[in-house]
Amino acid sequence: MAAARFPTRVIQAIDAERYFGIHAGVRPHRFIGIWAVVVDGRVFVRSWDGKPDGWYSTFLEDPRGKLQVGERTLRVRARRVRGERLLDAIDAAYRAKYRTPGSLKYVRGFARPVRRARTCELAPRNVESTKRTRQIS
Repeated sequence: MAAARFPTRVIQAIDAERYFGIHAGVRPHRFIGIWAVVVDGRVFVRSWDGKPDGWYSTFLEDPRGKLQVGERTLRVRARRVRGERLLDAIDAAYRAKYRTPGSLKYVRGFARPVRRARTCELAPRNVESTKRTRQIS
């Protein structure tokens, strides 16, 4: 069975925004600033440092979380990403979206094998969760 997908308007908003907040798991803590990219209508994120108490490690234990897109908060489910072609496409999406001189160091760093291995796909936790939240204009 295919994973749930975000509505087109949500994908467009994620593609247009540069910075997002992520909250992994269900325990209370603050949102962490991240970058996200869209590849073939799917949303991907990468962890820079992979700390044992960071969002990526938390998602490995509990795939439930939230993503802030502008003023909207979406309930998400994370899953690890594998497959060289998909990882290559995600690398290319980071290069295309984050092109400022200050971003280049991080874009190159995201392409390193250790960080590629910390790539997650985010999908809606359930279809109703995206329908009940505020509409993105």
